[in-house]
Amino acid sequence: MTRPEIEVQAQRTRVRTPTRSKVPLKRLFRVASVACGIQFGWALQLSLLTPYVQELGIPHAWASLVWLCGPLSGLLVQPLVGHMSDRCTSRFGRRRPFIIVGAASIVVAVLIIGHAADIGRIVGDTAESRPRAIVAFVLGFWLLDVANNMTQGPCRALLADLTGMDQRRTRIANAYFSLFMAVGNVLGFATGSYSGWFTIFPFTVTSSCSVNCANLKSAFFIAIAFIAFTTYVSISAALELPLSSSNSAHSADERPNESHRDQEAFLWEMFGPFRYLTGPIRIILIVTALTWIGWFPFLLFDTDWMGREIYRGKPDEENNYHIGVRMGSFGLMLNSVVLGLTSVVMEKLCKKWGAGLVWGISNILMSMCFVTMLIISRLAANMEFTRDNYPPDGIIIAALLVFTVLGAPLAVTYSVPYAMIATRIESLGLGQGLSMGVLNLAIVIPQVVVSVGSGPLDQLFGGGNSPSFAVAAVAAFASGLVAILALPQSYAQKPRAII
Repeated sequence: MTRPEIEVQAQRTRVRTPTRSKVPLKRLFRVASVACGIQFGWALQLSLLTPYVQELGIPHAWASLVWLCGPLSGLLVQPLVGHMSDRCTSRFGRRRPFIIVGAASIVVAVLIIGHAADIGRIVGDTAESRPRAIVAFVLGFWLLDVANNMTQGPCRALLADLTGMDQRRTRIANAYFSLFMAVGNVLGFATGSYSGWFTIFPFTVTSSCSVNCANLKSAFFIAIAFIAFTTYVSISAALELPLSSSNSAHSADERPNESHRDQEAFLWEMFGPFRYLTGPIRIILIVTALTWIGWFPFLLFDTDWMGREIYRGKPDEENNYHIGVRMGSFGLMLNSVVLGLTSVVMEKLCKKWGAGLVWGISNILMSMCFVTMLIISRLAANMEFTRDNYPPDGIIIAALLVFTVLGAPLAVTYSVPYAMIATRIESLGLGQGLSMGVLNLAIVIPQVVVSVGSGPLDQLFGGGNSPSFAVAAVAAFASGLVAILALPQSYAQKPRAII
């Protein structure tokens, strides 16, 4: 197929978005608030579930495999949901029905996860063996990942719909989204770092659910309230224009053999873009993939690293490990504060220095932080612990400082790639829902690799988290160099900028 034919096909498969007047920034701010509730639950998942799954009895070497559903579902769920939402003719709009169903699925999933130990006990688990609790946990965990992927794509696409091709408003909307993600992270990690929730919700403590389990269960009850509230605020502010059947389907003279064309268009939109992507978009996807090879080991093992390698604890012990996990959650809360502050100034940074340079510098900073974590691990392993068998204050402060600094590059990761893709992929004729799915593939494929390889790799080198962090440091540094040298410095499409 020649390039002119591809362009014709792109025009035929383009989703005709209903026209609307410019949406006020105040309303965009409210629409973006849904990220707060979603990220609140995601923060609890990141900070507490890797330690909890080991407490249930899954070895550290296999803990990363539990996270495999997230990237696997992202390979299919986000592109498929994006495609369906691009063409949804519901009277409630194109994106809002998917956001509502996704949020409801998140609620169901966290209830299953929080009650996994109780479910296992009811169906026959003992105190020494909890295979049924593990099954319930994994099912809930995987449902949570599917629900997150189902929700986040339409949320991003909704903001892109409301801003259109206005590059400045697109950047601002993504900065709002990143800011609310930071707020959700702060609240979620603060919740995860508090050890007394079981005293506020005493009914969560059962014969099969100890204090640590009850704290997790209580935290998820709070997450449900946040998700419900922010989802309502967001969808009530969106005021989406329904996509009529005349907008979602072309006339017969444009598209003969309608059913065959529909199927062909879907297949082209799912797989065609990877053959005909422009040079700048390819570079964006490459940098995104390398960036997430860097981020995913940290997101998987951050609190586990604090409990295992800084506090020298074990998941099945009640003392040092869980204190370290809570300290890690506190560090992630500080991380999120920096994330939010960076999101506020993101527009000015990218306007002054260029998006590619900002992204590249942030990734090199991320690499330096991972190298610092390796150094801290080595120092902690060779130091004498102080009274009460806790690590020296200097080691704890250094670890918390690294967590805090990582908030700045995380803010860039949460905003710049999405804004660059949203303003560039329009020329391919894709709807914004499917375009977010295309970017998501560059995120989830590296996550699959990390999920499969990090546990065995860590086990091969002694069972710690350092090998995965070493790989993350190399990938982050490489992504930073590629971003600085090869990415255009603005969000906007520059024709023939890279061939």
